[in-house]
Amino acid sequence: MTDLAARTVETSALPVVDMSGLYSTEPADRAAVGRALHAACVDKGFFYVVGHGVEPELLDAAFEESRRFFALPAEDKRRVAMTADNYGRGYEDLRGQTLEAGAPPDLKEGYYLGRECRSDGTVPEGDAGMGFGPNLWPARAEFREVLTEYHRRLTEVATVLMDGLALSLDLPAGWFGDFCAEPTPTLRLLHYPPQPPNPLPGEKGAGAHTDWGGITLLAQDSHGGLQVLDEREGWIHAAPVPGAFVVNLGDLMARWTNDLYRSTLHRVVNTSGAERYSMPFFFSGRPDAEIVTIPTCRRPGAPDRYPPTTPAAHTRQRQRETYELNMAG
Repeated sequence: MTDLAARTVETSALPVVDMSGLYSTEPADRAAVGRALHAACVDKGFFYVVGHGVEPELLDAAFEESRRFFALPAEDKRRVAMTADNYGRGYEDLRGQTLEAGAPPDLKEGYYLGRECRSDGTVPEGDAGMGFGPNLWPARAEFREVLTEYHRRLTEVATVLMDGLALSLDLPAGWFGDFCAEPTPTLRLLHYPPQPPNPLPGEKGAGAHTDWGGITLLAQDSHGGLQVLDEREGWIHAAPVPGAFVVNLGDLMARWTNDLYRSTLHRVVNTSGAERYSMPFFFSGRPDAEIVTIPTCRRPGAPDRYPPTTPAAHTRQRQRETYELNMAG
């Protein structure tokens, strides 16, 4: 399993950013967080955030509902199964996705939920409506209550963090406001069984990939398994830090910044011998918002590295890649 090994490094290898200053009315406090975010984003594009304000009790309750759901019999989970025509919501079976080309399907099962409609109760047509749609809820009422509230709270945190990223680029705090208007975040509950003792070549919990949207906030349990590709060190462990979210930048942020900020490859290899649970929260914005290179991130005399796109267009492309890979395999 040497190709799946990663270095165990000090937690300080990934910066810890206290984002509480973004809630301050003092410009100096917000600017200090912006500088810390800039340093983290030009390094690995992966960092921890504390001072986010999410109540520990809510985080614990969300993990408990996730564990309860994945402990259900397979036939109960499949009653809310994700299909090609149900807006990408609900249960995804073990090995239902292949994130890494050339690797076996991922050793994980998942459950997706997101926003059902815009603030005015409507779902627009075309690209503007992508990312909205009805959730598929299991029978347990507490599951819906807890995870709806968790999704709402992380939407608030991610929106504040986007303001911090604007400050990190010497932009006004509200520069990403159009993207953050009527966002379409997806919360994904994931369960990883232990890595088998004799895996197929390249078989792992989640294949090496970048995330698709703006930013991701990850809550992970105490078992670890997340690995981040560092240009100097190779694969390194992103160890769990109590009370912190792991934050990484998605493809849209790399496109916006012309690769000044990076969308970093990462993967999951669960060698803990225990069941691993994590909850990534993928913050993508208004589906038809234009993603075009930020003027201050352009290189003199050089063309932009990426053509304009939208969250909807980029998501469609990545969905085709990861699910067609699975069908081909």
